Amino acid sequence: MTEHYYAQNPTSAHHLQSFSVEIFGNRLTFSTDSGVFSRDGLDAGTRILLNSLESVSGRFLDLACGWGPVGIAVAKKYPAAQVVMTDINHRATDLARQNARTNGVSPEIVSGDGFEAVSGLFNAIAVNPPIRAGKQVIYDLFLHSREHLLPGGRLYVVIRKQQGAPSALKYLQTLFREANVVERSGGYWVIRSVQDDALPVDKRSGDNLSQESS
Repeated sequence: MTEHYYAQNPTSAHHLQSFSVEIFGNRLTFSTDSGVFSRDGLDAGTRILLNSLESVSGRFLDLACGWGPVGIAVAKKYPAAQVVMTDINHRATDLARQNARTNGVSPEIVSGDGFEAVSGLFNAIAVNPPIRAGKQVIYDLFLHSREHLLPGGRLYVVIRKQQGAPSALKYLQTLFREANVVERSGGYWVIRSVQDDALPVDKRSGDNLSQESS
């Protein structure tokens, strides 16, 4: 049985591997390991998410960062941005720190469940949510993202249509001033939500997400 990547301390035997990939015109090198999400390389959903990001400035949060492709790519392309990266999986954040050094960037990388180790407000947050963790975990990430965005800040979420993207869109529309699909590709939706500090928080959980892996 494959170990659940949404775990604080994976116990699977290490299987380190490295690869290079071009993101935002930069050739980046990453190391991955067993017990983390998408250990064989950059997954399709994350690539689509990256391609959907608008220009980044100010504070940027890579939520559920894994081994770090989003935050590191953003830090490389936008060196003036203040990039923060977080994940519950300690093996993943250890890899993210190593990968940041390898690629010559210095984002702040912390370990914690959701926003547990994160402070302050952000101009933008990006997340490829851990579908295996279940609907409640994912919808809590959406709700807490709203609480950590500056007015006018943006949340970018990538989810497969068959794994709950339509219901996630409906829920995000109850939380934010606007929430729209900005990209559809390969069965994935990228949803961009825009913060409005006058909009009351609606904690309804919405429809069920699939329990399958993203």
